[in-house]
Amino acid sequence: MYRLVIGIIFWCPFLFYAQAQSEQPPTTAAAVATVVRVPVLAIDGAIGPAVSDYLIEQITAINLEARAPAIFITIDTPGGLSSSLRDINQRILSSNIPIVCLVYPQGARAASAGTYLLYACHVAAMATATTLGAATPVMIAGPMPKPNQEQEKSAKPSAMENKILNDSIAYIRSLAQLRQRNEEWAELAVSEAATLTADEALAMNVIDLMAQSPEQLLGLLSDPNLTINQDGVIFDLAAATLDYRVPDWRSMFIATITDPNIAYILMLIGVYGLLLEFYNPGIGVAGVTGAIALFIGLYALQMLPLNYAGLGLLLLGIAFLVIESMMPSFGVFGIGGLIAFVIGSIFLIDTDQPQYQVSLSLIATIALTSGLFIVFALGYLWRLRSNPVVTGLESLLNSSGVVEQDFTGDGFVILNGERWAVYCPQALKQGDVVDVESIDGLILKVSNHKNRRLP
Repeated sequence: MYRLVIGIIFWCPFLFYAQAQSEQPPTTAAAVATVVRVPVLAIDGAIGPAVSDYLIEQITAINLEARAPAIFITIDTPGGLSSSLRDINQRILSSNIPIVCLVYPQGARAASAGTYLLYACHVAAMATATTLGAATPVMIAGPMPKPNQEQEKSAKPSAMENKILNDSIAYIRSLAQLRQRNEEWAELAVSEAATLTADEALAMNVIDLMAQSPEQLLGLLSDPNLTINQDGVIFDLAAATLDYRVPDWRSMFIATITDPNIAYILMLIGVYGLLLEFYNPGIGVAGVTGAIALFIGLYALQMLPLNYAGLGLLLLGIAFLVIESMMPSFGVFGIGGLIAFVIGSIFLIDTDQPQYQVSLSLIATIALTSGLFIVFALGYLWRLRSNPVVTGLESLLNSSGVVEQDFTGDGFVILNGERWAVYCPQALKQGDVVDVESIDGLILKVSNHKNRRLP
């Protein structure tokens, strides 16, 4: 009887679970399957390596999943690096899933590189009180003329500036032709830094829609009667929900180290850490820290538009400062090193984008600190290296001892109150004072060239 009771107690939970599962509505799995998610990515700030890595990685992963009917990208950027922009646009143009860009929130802008990005998207939208344009390459955009200079003839642009400008115009025109948008204004945005508000952009066929938020944009695209001036762009977003995707730790790490100021500091920490380890070998903390910081800094710099001439001048300046600390030259190497260091730091990042330039105040502070540190701190450590050794076997070199008994070859001496085995090819007598010339294991090689004896 007790076996029957135990069996009922044991099997009852499983029977209840099976019954509960059988009572589930048969449409639950189907309902889950019909949930459609539209990923929402965000550009908030300058377009650089971190933004490029984040967008390319996400767009590639979403295309591999092949489940999303569209990808939304919200844009609020002052511009950015041309290389990063072109990498992002290449991935957008090769995407099998339509990409919808929205300049959002109100007060945001798609300036400079953001304009090219907006033109590359399958659908371009803007919120009210947003702007786009001013897409002239920064390196050829000169200062605005003063009132008394308006009538003066401006200098002709160089051949290189013309190449860059014409290439940018051709690039944005090709995007406008592909997306069937206003080509003439696109050219003006590059050649004359033209800008538009959201209402003006919609009226001039620069964008396709106006929406105040991604949610409203999703509702507009869900309208079956919506027409987009492009072939092959079809949306089925009636049952879709938005899936906001924030950058992961890797993208945030890249965003941190690719800040030019951070990359600059990391590289200098690496160089100084290795210098400290070289000057004063110890437990290796400075060397390990310096090596890690140097490699992270160089990894970050190679993602930025690095000027190798600037990097060479910076390292040359550090080398001159090190020479000044070892061989004082009345300031010749020190002053030259500081000049090379500052010029190299200014030219280190090869771009006119202010977001990707090393701060001048940071350069001045580090230059002054580096000069003082290397000339005084490393100079002090170098002088310590030339001091006589006071501990260990090496401290016995050039020290003097007294012969204990007459011997030729092997014998014993009293040195610093200790009895040491020694070797000397000369014949030595008790009381002779000998000098240690070298050490072979635990045997001291001595000599008595001065024929000294105890008084």
